[in-house]
Amino acid sequence: MVVSPKQLQFLLLSFQLFSCVSPLSFNFSTFPNGIKNLSLEGDAYIDGKYLRLTKSAVDDVQNQSVGRATYSQPFLLRDKVTGKLADFTTNFTFVIDSRGKTPYADGFAFFLAPNGSLLNKTIGRGGSLGLPVDTSPDVSKIQYPFWAVELDIYRNNVTSVEDPAGDHVGVDINSVKSKMTESWNGSITNGRVNSVGISYDSSSKHVGIVFTSYVKDVQVMKYMDCRVDLNEILQGWVVVGFSAATGSLTAVDKIQSWSFNSFQLREENETKNTPVVPEPSPIVDPKSGNGVNVGLIVGLGAGGIAFLVGGLGLVWFLIWKKSAGSSKDGMVNDWIDEEFQKGTGPKKFSYRTLARSTSNFDEREKLGEGGFGGVYRGFIKDLNAYVAVKRVSSRSRQGMKEYAAEVRIISRLRHRNLVQLIGWCHEKRELLLVYEFMSNGSLDSHLFKGKTLLDWEARNKIVQGLASGLLYLHEEWEQCVLHRDIKSSNIMLDSNLNAKLGDFGLARLVDHGKQSQTTVLAGTMGYMAPECLTTGKASKETDVYSFGVVALEIACGRKPIDPNLESSERNMAEWVWELYGQGKVIEATDPKLCGEFDEKQMECLLVVGLWCVHPDYTIRPSIQQTIQVLNFEVPLPILPSKMPVASYSSPPVTLSILSADTTDLERGETDSSGYRYNTNSSQFTQSSASNSSSSAHFSTQNKF
Repeated sequence: MVVSPKQLQFLLLSFQLFSCVSPLSFNFSTFPNGIKNLSLEGDAYIDGKYLRLTKSAVDDVQNQSVGRATYSQPFLLRDKVTGKLADFTTNFTFVIDSRGKTPYADGFAFFLAPNGSLLNKTIGRGGSLGLPVDTSPDVSKIQYPFWAVELDIYRNNVTSVEDPAGDHVGVDINSVKSKMTESWNGSITNGRVNSVGISYDSSSKHVGIVFTSYVKDVQVMKYMDCRVDLNEILQGWVVVGFSAATGSLTAVDKIQSWSFNSFQLREENETKNTPVVPEPSPIVDPKSGNGVNVGLIVGLGAGGIAFLVGGLGLVWFLIWKKSAGSSKDGMVNDWIDEEFQKGTGPKKFSYRTLARSTSNFDEREKLGEGGFGGVYRGFIKDLNAYVAVKRVSSRSRQGMKEYAAEVRIISRLRHRNLVQLIGWCHEKRELLLVYEFMSNGSLDSHLFKGKTLLDWEARNKIVQGLASGLLYLHEEWEQCVLHRDIKSSNIMLDSNLNAKLGDFGLARLVDHGKQSQTTVLAGTMGYMAPECLTTGKASKETDVYSFGVVALEIACGRKPIDPNLESSERNMAEWVWELYGQGKVIEATDPKLCGEFDEKQMECLLVVGLWCVHPDYTIRPSIQQTIQVLNFEVPLPILPSKMPVASYSSPPVTLSILSADTTDLERGETDSSGYRYNTNSSQFTQSSASNSSSSAHFSTQNKF
């Protein structure tokens, strides 16, 4: 392709404008022998499957064993010249196995330390977990500064460390006397698999830690939240890794998988609401095993790329629309493919690559099924990472429109609480979208399907994250993005239990201050605002209504409509509002929490949820007001003791159902409310889930 002088000038200018400091990104899904880019010290070794940090008594070790493993490439935590800071996330799975023996010790730690630091086997022995701290009595000695998250299983009943006596997770700063701890049960005598996710936001100095624990032999997720200014501890280039030590009481420490991502350096005075734009994952050179960052090669900044990709996506969509009738497959031509692949935004994958990554779309790799098709887990070798591949169903009438909408809109958005689009493919009459893999699946799988029990801290974090993402869509981006299908199954959770809103196939762009003019029913029953069924117009208020339903789901642990409950409790919003009027709203909380929650926060979430689902859209809060109340910056609203009945000045309109905007219900699927849409009669019919022989109907023209 010929590049014009102006295009060349733009590319050269882009190279000069954006920092050439490459973020660090890697992913070890396993640890085969001969693995590169790991520096092993002391007794650490690779056994062909796991990263082993120490030897154990089973290995006939009579003395203490100390080991450390670090990634061989450092990353820049803080640029001392520019003052720019880096955010990072890491996730790892592991096993600590005492092989049925009690008592046991000592544990291990994930740490950050200055580049060039080395393991000191003497000073890091035993209870020091391999960290550079001498814990001997009357000795206060540190070899170099560090920050760590420890998995401590040593019984500190006779020690100067003064950590809790039981197994716990702790945050360490230049000491193994933790600044903050949380109790933990890793089922160590049974050698059960556990996982930890850690994220650091440099602008807010916020550390989030999510980890698995076992309660009555059931794995649950626990969450820790604290504030740490890493720049007071470490600056410049740092290394990341694990360290461990054993004494006379031992347990085997095995790391099963490990991923790490540091993000683009940003100015120290940026606000915490500024979205962090992750650089693309590295492509691994098969010869050297070294990560080569695509973003560094291309040299284009995240803001410019978002604009470029978005603009090209719009051009691509318009050209497709114009030429669809003359193209047998309705696909985009090679010229548009070439244009769309520019930059570090979403990239084009071949169908062969995606089919191979998902074992030819094997049912065993399926993560879920929606109206637009299935979502499959895949592993792409070039990225050395798992992805989620959305395969748009050939049965979907509006598959191409949804495909175009997702590429056109979500590729331009950058926020930590939105699912990131990695790539796309349209070959062999297939439409495929590639997203970042969310290891903890969707929110509804935890709330309703028993995947794991989310404790209150995790739920509160999810609500805050979803609200932050919606604020970005409604107020902070260049245009207002109306999602139109916010529901718990579209909220994904990463390994840190960070909430990420996905599925933008029904989303619409409108200018700030304007409303969508569509009169097409879009969304999912149970989450749709009542005015959607009378006017069909999407707005910020309809998104806020859906947010309110999800907020109540998170608090109550139940679906919006459950036909299996008593008539007074079937509708969640009506039931919670009735309890609110009786002064007993706290009784609506999820019984699975067993009362373990902050009562003030829970009451706030329930009242905010009711405020958002107010039948009169003119009384609902904006998402900004919602966040202020959730953060206790303004008082709780005073709502009517009885749930109001919505009334609208304009008569209901006839809605176009089978049109360009498809919904879960339009596709004849039963949603969580237990209703199915009948495309022949334009009515919603209660599904067989209610075990009723007769069907209950309500017309789309009914006034709520």
